[in-house]
Order: sequence, then structure tokens, then C-alpha cells
Amino acid sequence: MNEEVPDAVQAPDAAPAAPAGPAALGLVRTPTGHAGADAALERLADVDHLPADGHVEVYEDVHRGLRSALTALDATEGPRRYENRS
Repeated sequence: MNEEVPDAVQAPDAAPAAPAGPAALGLVRTPTGHAGADAALERLADVDHLPADGHVEVYEDVHRGLRSALTALDATEGPRRYENRS
């Protein structure tokens, strides 16, 4: 019986293939119109050039930036609606 071995299967004595380098995912980031959120989202483009073990730092930075932008939206100037109740 002469079976063909698929290309993806390597012989046990073959050297392992070198891991692929970072590759851009090509995701489109649509601007939100909020400068703080847009800056944080643009930071995501940095992961296109990093190996996977570098992604966590970028994701945490983006999370902090988005959280900061959302917190700023909650901060209002002047008294809040029910703060001046008597």
C-alpha cells in the first residue's frame, strides 16, 4: 500500500518550521468622533507589528485609554441633577 503523506505532516526527524512573524490583520478602525477614544483605538494598530507576547501590553494600554475616555464623559461640569435638593 503506497499512501501519500499530506504536506502539513512532517517526518519525525525533520526540523520544525520557523514560526511566522507578526502579520497585520487588516482590521479597519472606524473613528468614533471622540478624540480620546479614537487615540486609544489607533493604538491597536501597534499589535500588527508585534509578536503575540507583546499584545497584552498594548491591549491593557488601550483599555486604560478607553476607560479614561468613558470616565471623562461621566464627569460633568456644574451641579448634577439631584445634588441641589433641599
